[in-house]
Amino acid sequence: MQPTETEIPEKQYFRIGEVSAITGIEPYVLRYWETEFPKIKPARSRSGQRLYKRRDIEIILQIKDLLYQKRFTIAGAKQYFQQRRKESKLAANDSQPLTLKHVRAELRAIRDLLNRS
Repeated sequence: MQPTETEIPEKQYFRIGEVSAITGIEPYVLRYWETEFPKIKPARSRSGQRLYKRRDIEIILQIKDLLYQKRFTIAGAKQYFQQRRKESKLAANDSQPLTLKHVRAELRAIRDLLNRS
């Protein structure tokens, strides 16, 4: 779900310079975004270098799109991600009762078939 056509190489981890080259975002901006967006959590190597995963880069590209293309503020982008998280939680909660309702209806239908015999 990338907002741009950016090609991300097939690697497990990326250093900050590689992420900067892929996304077009300066390393100091990436470090700042880490403090503002908890979704960006690069691991650290033994030497202390940041190691970003593919998912981190996808999130960075989403943030870049929100800030630079859609003209959101940092606060607006944070709200956007919070709202999406709430919506996904609600969707997950809503889908469960529908599934249970479906299972109950199937079990009742089976019970009715057995009672007719």
